[in-house]
Amino acid sequence: MLSSINRRSFLLRAGLSVGGVMLQNCVSKVTGHKQAYAHIKGKLNGPNHKAGHILRDKLQLPVPTESRTVKTLIVGSGISGLSAARWLKKQGEHNFEVLELENHAGGNAYYGSNAVSKYPLGAHYLPIVNNDDGLLIEFLQQHNIITGFNDKRLPFYNEYYLCFDPEERLLINGEWQEGLVPDFGVPTKDKQQIDRFFKLINTLKQAKGKDDRYAFTLPLDESSTDNAYRKLDQISFKDYLKTYGFTSEHLLWYLDYCCKDDYGVLSDKVSAWAGLHYFAARKGKAANAEDNAVLTWPEGNGWLMSRLRDEVTEHIKTNQMAYAIKPDGNRVAVTVYDIQLHQTITIYADKVIMASPQFVNQRLLKGTNRPGIDYKAMHYSPWLIANLTVDSLPYAKGVQLCWDNVAYNTPSVGYVNANQQSVSMRENKKVLTYYLPLCNQEPRVSRLAAYARTYEQWLDIIIPEMEKLHLGITPHIEEAELWLWGHGMISPAVNYIWGGMRTKARQPINNQIFFAHTDLSGISVFEEAFHQGIQAATQVLEQA
Repeated sequence: MLSSINRRSFLLRAGLSVGGVMLQNCVSKVTGHKQAYAHIKGKLNGPNHKAGHILRDKLQLPVPTESRTVKTLIVGSGISGLSAARWLKKQGEHNFEVLELENHAGGNAYYGSNAVSKYPLGAHYLPIVNNDDGLLIEFLQQHNIITGFNDKRLPFYNEYYLCFDPEERLLINGEWQEGLVPDFGVPTKDKQQIDRFFKLINTLKQAKGKDDRYAFTLPLDESSTDNAYRKLDQISFKDYLKTYGFTSEHLLWYLDYCCKDDYGVLSDKVSAWAGLHYFAARKGKAANAEDNAVLTWPEGNGWLMSRLRDEVTEHIKTNQMAYAIKPDGNRVAVTVYDIQLHQTITIYADKVIMASPQFVNQRLLKGTNRPGIDYKAMHYSPWLIANLTVDSLPYAKGVQLCWDNVAYNTPSVGYVNANQQSVSMRENKKVLTYYLPLCNQEPRVSRLAAYARTYEQWLDIIIPEMEKLHLGITPHIEEAELWLWGHGMISPAVNYIWGGMRTKARQPINNQIFFAHTDLSGISVFEEAFHQGIQAATQVLEQA
């Protein structure tokens, strides 16, 4: 790792530490309007960077002063870790613990709140699920998200959780249009390409390989093994689109937006298989909703996370930093630093589930042989999330405020209205959750630049774009809570999903250490995290 002097030198040479950079449709140049922002209260937060620094640089910690034993230890309480814990408990296993570095559970499904509303700090919705996903459907039934079924076995979704209309809009050519696919003022030839692309997607949604499995589905490991489809992982989505004659700047903008939205990178950094999977994998049908309907809550997927967490709360221990994990005969020794008490202990576990990303596992498992794993081949996209509390929104031409609000050809992927699900008839203050993927450069460089920016410099990026969406909004912004994810999500780079790396990365170690995280899928969505947890817990139970 870079020393502090080298790091600063690197940032200065790259022009990243102050002032900002032009970032190719991912981040705008900072502008500097401190006086205009003086009335805005706020702060810049993120995952426990200090603890991460301790882990990254292997700083000296106190020697262990005590030890304890547990049958199964889960490291990490994101969706995968919580799902694994829930599954163990459902199968009658109660001798387990969940360790969490932060002072809260949740991973990138964590959320915040203020006097106005709860709001997401990461993932913010779940599309209606595939009808053959029995395990996830059972979970949704358990928590009254699915309330029943019609005579065709199509689920009824809780109306309070289906996204309220109007759902989404796009600012293009000076006006807000309904829907995010460019249409208002778009030339006919571009519309024809857009139509051709979605006809292709409709075909791929139902396409099956020689093994009679869907070409694209969720969880993605259930997709067809047919090489006619899997070979699409060996080229970029951008090259695939070029090969098939998709050249419309409006279509290509939309597809880049989709890649940024789900993967945190542009289409040239995503495999064609992953790019098509975004559109073709979800096939859910409901008795009371359209096929593309989504479920959402003010706190986004924090609501789902809370349901998982509440089932296993008594097993979760926060402010616990796993520092080293090593097989020790017929058990596993896990060195843990208590961040609050400033003491180190050793936990001996029969089995360990590492529900932590691979860049963390690389450090925790230092010295443990894992053949064929190239950690450098795993790319994690950094993100900046801004929750802006406004007292009102200036008038804008076209479709009224929606849940999802995006502007054509701007750096962010827009904002969601955290209060969309409110049933209040009064005009209240609102929280707008703005999402900015930092996809301008190689992730490590973008990450360094992001950590070098101050709160004020981030406002110089965010607010000018919000002014483009709502001219005159600045005086109406009362609060701005900024949250920086240095490693927000795995991105499905070319040849990552089906190139063999994922298979190697999830191989258990000595049938003692197991793995569960969305970087073992290559796609960071709730469905994948949920199933990764169940899969790892099932492996543990089979070895008991």
